[in-house]
Amino acid sequence: MSIPLAGIPIEDVTKDLCAPCSPGTLIDRDEVETLTAQLKAMADQTRLQITHLIDQSPAGELCVCDPTESLDLAQPTVSRHLKILATAGLLRREQRGTWALFSIRWDALRQLRGRAFPRAVESSPC
Repeated sequence: MSIPLAGIPIEDVTKDLCAPCSPGTLIDRDEVETLTAQLKAMADQTRLQITHLIDQSPAGELCVCDPTESLDLAQPTVSRHLKILATAGLLRREQRGTWALFSIRWDALRQLRGRAFPRAVESSPC
């Protein structure tokens, strides 16, 4: 162990401390594309806020018009974000007359978590 000018000891890490290990198996290419699309859909501030608003709504669903005021966005912009989330399979769209209502597909979020992070699911009590 050497001591530099700052007086803090530096550990010698040149020794063989790392033993080679198997990196595991890769995720199937088609599944990677699906997971990537879903994660990209959630990796947007507006879409994350929309998902949060749907989760917080008493009925567990929202119409396109509901988040426009909260987010201070035009209805077409909110519609585009909702479509991205629905296309990724993260939201369910239900047509009721002239209204389209969106709810979270909890099964899809659990599946996403399980496929993208299997070890987290194994160690989780939920």
